[in-house]
Formats: sequence, C-alpha cells, structure tokens
Amino acid sequence: MSGQDTIRLTRLPNGLTVVTDPMPSVQTVSLGVWVNAGTRHEAEEINGVSHLLEHMAFKGTARRSARAIAEEIEAVGGHLNAYTSREHTAYYAKVLKEDVALAVDLIGDILQNSVLDEEELAREQAVVVQEICQSIDTPDDIVFDHFQATLYPGQAVGRPVLGTADHVRRLSRQSIASYLRDNYSASRMILSAAGNLDHQQVVDLADQHFQALPPDQPLREEATRYIGGDYREERALEQVHLLLGFDGVPYEDPDFYSCSVLSTLLGGGMSSRLFQEVREKRGLAYSIYSFSSSYNDGGVFAVYAGTGADEVAEVIPVICDEIMKVTDGISSDEILRARAQLKASILMSLESTASRCEQAARQLLCYGRLIPVDEVVEKIEAIDASAVERLARRLFVGKPTVAAIGPLAQVEPYDALCARLGFGTVS
Repeated sequence: MSGQDTIRLTRLPNGLTVVTDPMPSVQTVSLGVWVNAGTRHEAEEINGVSHLLEHMAFKGTARRSARAIAEEIEAVGGHLNAYTSREHTAYYAKVLKEDVALAVDLIGDILQNSVLDEEELAREQAVVVQEICQSIDTPDDIVFDHFQATLYPGQAVGRPVLGTADHVRRLSRQSIASYLRDNYSASRMILSAAGNLDHQQVVDLADQHFQALPPDQPLREEATRYIGGDYREERALEQVHLLLGFDGVPYEDPDFYSCSVLSTLLGGGMSSRLFQEVREKRGLAYSIYSFSSSYNDGGVFAVYAGTGADEVAEVIPVICDEIMKVTDGISSDEILRARAQLKASILMSLESTASRCEQAARQLLCYGRLIPVDEVVEKIEAIDASAVERLARRLFVGKPTVAAIGPLAQVEPYDALCARLGFGTVS
C-alpha cells in the first residue's frame, strides 16, 4: 500500500517474487519472506506443524548453529523474528541499511538449510507445548481458538495455529520436513523489503541466496465453510470472556471496505457505538470491541467483550441491540469519523518500514497485485451510510456464533440470543 511510485517488483526465474519499497530518508531496512502456507494447509494429524516449523527454522542450519543465528543478527544491532497465521507464515528482519546482505543470507539459510535436529526438535516441542498451556491458561486468548473452531468445525481453518499439545508432541522430523518440502516453494513466497535500499541489490541477493527452494507442489487448500454455533466453557474466573460473530467477507468481496468501516464505527474506537454504550454510558466492561477478519474465500465479523459474571446479563442484550440498530440508521458523522480513522491508520503506517514491507507482501499474497494507496483511500471515501447499512443487513441475518468462557450462569441460552438477533429458534 505504498504511496511511492518507486515501488518495484521482480519475479526470479525460479518463481520467487521480490518486491521493494524505497524509503531514502531512513537508515534502516525491514525485509522478510512471506509464505503462502499456514494452518489451513495442514492435514488434521499434523495440526501445528506450520508453527513448529517456524520455531525450528531458527534452531540451526547446515552452516549456522542456533546460537550463531542469534549472534550474527544481534552483532549488527538487528533483529530476526517470525509468525504463523491461518493462511501465511512470515520470517522477517530489521537491520541497518548496510546489513541487508546479511539479513537476506540469514533468512535464505533458515528457510532452505535447516537441519531440523532431533534434539532441538524435542526441546522445541516442549517449548511449544508450554506456549499452548499458557494460551489455555489465558481465557481472553484461548476463547478465540474455541470461537474459530465453532465458526469452522472440522476444517483446517478452524484449528488452532499452535496445534494441540498431543499433536505437537507427535510431530516427527519427517513430517516437518515433508511439510516444508510440499509448501515452501518459490512460487508461494514473497521476498519483501522496505527502507533505504536498492532494488537491484535485493534482487541479486535473493537470486544468490534462494537457489535451493523445493520444486512447486499443488496447493492443497479446502474451501472455508461457515457453520457457526455455540461454545461455552464454565470456569471459575472473575470475568466472562465472550465472542459473538457472523459469517464475514473475503478479501476481494465488493463489501470488504464497507466491512472495515462498519467494524470501526460499531466497535473500533473510543467514539464507537459499543464503547460508548457498554463502557462509557453503562460501565459494564473494560474491554469491548468489534473486528473483521478476512480470508481469500471467507471471513468473520465479530464482537468481543470481557465483563463480570453479573454484568454479562446486561451486556449481551446491549450488544445485540447495537448490532440490530446499525442495520438501519447510521449518521453521516459516524461514517466520516470511521473513514477518517481508517485513512489515518493507512497513511500513518506508511511511515514504518516494517508496515510497508508487510503490506506489500500481504497484498501480493491476498490480491495477487500491489494496490496503490490512492486506490484504497478512494474506495474508503466512497463508502456511505447506505453501503454500511446494506452490508449490516447482509451479515447480521445469518446464524450467529457464540464462544464464552468463565462464570456462565447469567449468559442467556443460545436460542434466546438468536431470537434477539431475529435469527429464530435453532434446533
């Protein structure tokens, strides 16, 4: 989403895409490789392999030990990290402009030459299991996994990014190596860089350091199917952690930007309807917000609230009322504020090398093209109240999904909640 006309893109002969976004006024470069592979590309028996592979990539290569990897990047004051999502995995670094060659070398090395040492694997499996346990012990974290599983039961996109402890313990070196070979091919990777850089230098470095990528394999990706439903887990907690969601929109849906505006005005800031009604006016919750998440073939629109065991009896009706109100009756001032928030967020992100680096990579993965910032702003500016109301009527007539953890005595039955939203009795 760069505002610069100098953003450049090159595809290497092996299929790797290199995109650069020059920012001559800074002294650093953010760069990384984004892979079109994540949780939704895992078979059920290897759920969690994408995330475990992300960990193992830093545990030693044929040329470098795990310690050497850490020492080399930190010796130049840089940092190296990674993350896994349901559709993508990213490995990225930030360095001073003179250390771009080292960063490309390191990322290329860990993605192509990881030894996947058995002893390191056993240690890292234990670390990831601890990460899973920590998530389970954090109700405002684990509730999102249960929510996702209820949205998409029995589907890869509904499984946890971390996997389960049992799955992670059973993952073998061979299963990780097979997943790496089948999913980390050049055509499914974007090498993106932003900062004080030279495009041709980055291309030459990529050509030099990414020659050992495996051959392309067919992309295995089952379609997302929104199912929805109700998940509840009684726990002795101080709060109820509640999610209420609906079938959303994919990236290329005509209503994608309307969905962003809707999320912003409903629960995206201090002036939003939910924040004002639930927190400011009634004092029923500290944390209340809405969000929209998209995939290439689906999405979800949801509201999260963390509230007390007694307060939840009032919070749920208020949320449902605000959801229904937004289908018919949005003011022009609300639209203007929401659009201003979105535009400001986009334009402010252009000041960050890391944001611009990731934006370019994600655009290529999600849309297959780079999207000029002016085009995005124009689409946001075109959203009016009628477009948002129409989208709300589209989203909020379908089957809702509920996930709740905590003291649930005052959480009304699923059928009653559905009735509030006009969905009717669910058998």
